[in-house]
Amino acid sequence: MDRTSPAWTAGDDTPKRVLPVLTRMYTGRTEKPCCLCGHPETAHRVEIPPRAIQQLKHASPIAWRDIEGEVTLYFCQDDWETVRDLVLETGMSPLSRCNAGRASFVLREDFEALLNANRAEPDQRPLERELLENADDVLERYEADDPHVEERDLVEARIVTWAMEDLGPPRLTADD
Repeated sequence: MDRTSPAWTAGDDTPKRVLPVLTRMYTGRTEKPCCLCGHPETAHRVEIPPRAIQQLKHASPIAWRDIEGEVTLYFCQDDWETVRDLVLETGMSPLSRCNAGRASFVLREDFEALLNANRAEPDQRPLERELLENADDVLERYEADDPHVEERDLVEARIVTWAMEDLGPPRLTADD
């Protein structure tokens, strides 16, 4: 070992152990890949209600009732053009082609396993109502030829509306 390295201290000939300084710490998933192709650089996003995750490809192992907040789907620029055409020109939803493993959402913590206690499922009806109301508002403004309706908002509104129509009203739980 070189006497000028930080492992040696001035006046002391015994080597000291130097621990590397951690410059990065993993704090969770920071990548938001395109839900269609997996490309890491995305240009657009669409938010859907948690129940709509059931319509995504590979969604069966996901406990959608444990999702807190909305589910966000990201699209790269190339795939956004496809999604846009599919929704606005063909009138079809892209959800069945989106990979649920690439969606962004938050699962509630599993306190039942840790504390051996049961917690009530999150009530997602207010979020569904809010997303549907926002979608209805966008669609009404678009029909009224509002020039301030953005294309992304129109695509999201149609996707949310179609998804909720396909799923039907939420089933009531025993707590209701």
